Amino acid sequence: MTLIDGYLTGNRKRHAEGAGAGQRSDAFSALFDPTTFRHIERLGIGPGWRCWEVGAGGTSVVSWLAKRVGPTGRVLATDADISWHTSAARPPVEVRIHDVGTEVAPPGGGFDLVHARLVLARVPDRERALRSMIRALRPGGRLLVEEVDPALQPLSCPDEHGPAQQLANRIRHALLTQRGTDLAYGRGLPRLLRTAGLRQVEADAYFPLTSPACAALETATIQQSRTALTAAGLATDADITDHLTNITTEPLDLATPPLISAWGRKP
Repeated sequence: MTLIDGYLTGNRKRHAEGAGAGQRSDAFSALFDPTTFRHIERLGIGPGWRCWEVGAGGTSVVSWLAKRVGPTGRVLATDADISWHTSAARPPVEVRIHDVGTEVAPPGGGFDLVHARLVLARVPDRERALRSMIRALRPGGRLLVEEVDPALQPLSCPDEHGPAQQLANRIRHALLTQRGTDLAYGRGLPRLLRTAGLRQVEADAYFPLTSPACAALETATIQQSRTALTAAGLATDADITDHLTNITTEPLDLATPPLISAWGRKP
């Protein structure tokens, strides 16, 4: 796993990576769930809908979908690692092992909604994964894809007015120098959805500038990446210690990259 994969995929490998991954997953949920839920509600979700949550990695979105579709609906939650599934696997939720990045066929079809958040940017064959998700939709079904775009806003502290903010931005730059995820993938989502044949494509961006969840995400990410950063010579141990201290003692307005949400309808 590269550093950038660890930074962006807050709900991946939660069981394998321990508390740090769980803290990142919780922070991503706090930051982005309200935006995700707003978009899905706008798409018209209601009782009886059939939904596929791709690369679920956790329970917050799955549980919310289950409440909206009710007992007559269905929520299929898939991921390559379903160690998180115990509390979610009850009707109308079905949890299944499926890796959208490697498996050609979707796990079923006729879905009213397919949703993937922080999934496609880490998939080697993104085009095939996107086609798989669209193939699983019923005619008129909706696809919602959400990815962050660190290249669009790569700073930890956009308001860089002092040494603490400068240090935070240096460490964020170090995180983003590692190859792995496509840092600019998010901004291309509208074009990719249109090219794939979807209609009524729209998109927007959500940019958290400062919040307790931003600080929690930064802390968990830096703690988990500390060894890799120092071993690669991208930051010193003293720099990381100072940055973690600043998060708790300085008025840092920590930001995350913008979350690009794009959606469209299958003809």
